[in-house]
Amino acid sequence: MRVNLNEDFAFYEQLKHFYARNQRKIRSHYNDLTRNFLAYNDASENPDAFLRGPQFEALEIYVFIKEFMNNAQVADMFDSWRNREDEFSEASYYAVNDQATLFDDPTEFRTDKLFKQMERYRESYPNYIYALTMGLGKTILMATCIFYEFLLARKYPKDKRFCHNALVFAPDKTVLESLREIVTFDKTKVVPPEYAAVLDQNIKIHFLDDSGTTLHVLDDSDFNIVISNTQKIVVKKKRKEDTPGEKLFSGSSILADIYGDMSDDVADEAALIENQRFQKLGRLSQLGVYVDEAHHLFGANLEKQLRSKSAARTSLRDTINLLAENTSIVACYNYTGTPYVNKQPLPEVVYAYGLSESIQKGYLKEAFLQAFENVKSEEFLRAIVQDFWGKYGGETYEGLTPKLAIFASTIAEAQDEVRPAVERILADLDVDASKVLVNVGDQKLTKDEDIRNFNNLDVAGSVGNEKQFLILVGKGREGWNCRSLFGVAMYRSPKSKIFILQATMRCLRQITEEQQTASVYLSKPNFDILDDELEKNFNMDVDGLTNDKKSQTVSREVRVVPPPRTIKLKKISRSYELIENGYQAPINFGLGDLDMDKYAAVLYEKSRLTSNTAVKTRNADEYREQVTYSLFSLCGEVARYLNISPVLVDRIVRESVDGPVAVMEYINRYNEILDDVIIPRIFHELYEVRSELRTEDTSMTLLREPKDRGYYIFHTKPDLILDNKDKGLKPDQVAKSFHADTYCFDSKPERELFWQYIEDSKVQEIYFTGMFTSNQGDLSIQYYDADSQRIRHYYPDFVARMSDGVLRLIEVKGDNKIDDALVKAKAAAAEELASASGVEYIMYPSSEIMKSNVLHETHSSQMQLDT
Repeated sequence: MRVNLNEDFAFYEQLKHFYARNQRKIRSHYNDLTRNFLAYNDASENPDAFLRGPQFEALEIYVFIKEFMNNAQVADMFDSWRNREDEFSEASYYAVNDQATLFDDPTEFRTDKLFKQMERYRESYPNYIYALTMGLGKTILMATCIFYEFLLARKYPKDKRFCHNALVFAPDKTVLESLREIVTFDKTKVVPPEYAAVLDQNIKIHFLDDSGTTLHVLDDSDFNIVISNTQKIVVKKKRKEDTPGEKLFSGSSILADIYGDMSDDVADEAALIENQRFQKLGRLSQLGVYVDEAHHLFGANLEKQLRSKSAARTSLRDTINLLAENTSIVACYNYTGTPYVNKQPLPEVVYAYGLSESIQKGYLKEAFLQAFENVKSEEFLRAIVQDFWGKYGGETYEGLTPKLAIFASTIAEAQDEVRPAVERILADLDVDASKVLVNVGDQKLTKDEDIRNFNNLDVAGSVGNEKQFLILVGKGREGWNCRSLFGVAMYRSPKSKIFILQATMRCLRQITEEQQTASVYLSKPNFDILDDELEKNFNMDVDGLTNDKKSQTVSREVRVVPPPRTIKLKKISRSYELIENGYQAPINFGLGDLDMDKYAAVLYEKSRLTSNTAVKTRNADEYREQVTYSLFSLCGEVARYLNISPVLVDRIVRESVDGPVAVMEYINRYNEILDDVIIPRIFHELYEVRSELRTEDTSMTLLREPKDRGYYIFHTKPDLILDNKDKGLKPDQVAKSFHADTYCFDSKPERELFWQYIEDSKVQEIYFTGMFTSNQGDLSIQYYDADSQRIRHYYPDFVARMSDGVLRLIEVKGDNKIDDALVKAKAAAAEELASASGVEYIMYPSSEIMKSNVLHETHSSQMQLDT
């Protein structure tokens, strides 16, 4: 069945939905190196993970497309999705049951329209767009993706899916400078230390920051990162025919030997250098192209930047296409700040995290906007400087002073009008004029010292950090990152409307763990322009720059209530002993009793889409790729896996009850039988595994004081927050709870359960522990995640002590999650700990909590059991 697309339909949302519903299934197919890399960056597995939530989500999609979808073109993925084919089939192992209900009135027209649009922009290589709004860390994400590529390429050098080299494009010199972070970035923040050392030994960085820099890379070498912009790579063409003499000597010249065939190129030094770079890049295989700030000018220019089909040899897309003609490009990865062009999502976006969502989740500052109408320039300046100093004067954030950027439209306006007015206003406020910094791009007005101070605005203790009022011309685009910027002011309208949006976003970068609020001061015309540009580029209005709606999350400071609460549980450990039994008797592999249907490939066929005939099924094993083993190679494979003699394996197979012919027939039909049956049966015949359970009494602190400050920061919805000063709480109820002064519940059933327990006389103590999942306390239960093949930590939602002294560990879980394999694994580990410790473990379905008092239900059930 096909689906209808709304005007604002975005395929990347469907990809994200599909991945989220199948995350554990999909991850189970990754190799160990990939799983370890993801686990290191997954905050749910590694509490010290460096990547922020959107960065990690984008990394997951990056790996999903590469290793699960095999670098498929976006158009091909969409075509499979809309036709419910391959992995997106309704009969697939990965089927998303509610997929067809995402849109109403299914038709073919809109899907065909979008598919044709994707086809029109299709290149010879996969092209993906990752849209993360400014301030979320696209450069770090890009570096992480490159490091992942190189690790996998080194381990699997013949796998064509992975990049052996990376070309990083910046749109201009300003952004090019910001890409130095790829060079200086501490790899161990996103790469396990044991892997980071391998990268350091192999990666070669080439930073083309000068127009005269020659690219020194060895032909056919691997693990090069070339950072440049299009102007330093593009090939130039001649405008006139060669003379007979030029034609005679061009093919045998020394320059041709060095730079290649230059018959079509400009014979000047600059062009020779540019062409030398281009040809060097053409000799690097498995090239991944990474385009930073692909939107560059936001809005309509994004499409022009990425889609230009003109004959001009200076467009970004044409340069990449030329490279594709000369070498193998694995894919092009575009990192942009918005997935929209004139309110329409770009079709090749595979991941997006928007501006409004970033603010709501606390990844960016909030913004308070003020628009001034019918005021003169100096009146505007006086109002905004006084307001800014009243809000932020004397404050510091992480040792940095808050800054206000005042944008002038021209250098003359900055020098003759803005600067004198600001200095007069500061004098009236008794603020020293040394806090003013002017950066306008004119060396007569902006000295080297000013540039140095401008670059050090975010360096605590520097002279630059003391500058708080910045008078700027044209510094609002990408490449200028100032976390301590708390305000932006713009009175006159610039020539470029998009500049207002770009300049406004400069002040939204996050600083401190607590979400701060920046101030934006605009004239009314500029305010209207900003509203319009937000709608075009982010599909939102200026209201989205604030985070004050009741349905949105808020940040709260959470403090430990002394004394720290502790509970006593058993610490469980197991020791394993491997006993070698030796080969005693022929093994019965039981191949004849296997359910072969679970291994068979199935093809579902329907004669016509509109036909009423039933769907036909048939075996499709002919489409599968299976390794054909000989007895010799099979024995070697098993011997390698179990670290035993291949001669012994040969004897076991030949003497088996099934016989070697049947063993070979089954394994060559379905290779999975080797891992599922043959190897485990041989192992258990040769060895016995004995385990010993050990327990040790231990005292667990539920919540410790934070190390670097007096409180923790949590984000949740306002209606899910409960503090110990709530008017609905009685003093005796407060006394038996609140090891933290504020509880931030994840759901209404959690909040409801807390009220049921705290109001019941049978409950002596009740603590909400489900919010503290980052090593803030000692209560965590180790369990084995079979899909990721890793030991992970599980944190129960509540700890309660009943009036009879019995301790309860409590979990609240949505009804649709009760039978989930991961939930069951957590429950099994918790029940084992509870049994050893003499405590109870209870899992409540959410629906039961909301429809009745679970304490009364539990009590009634216990009474019936006793009777």
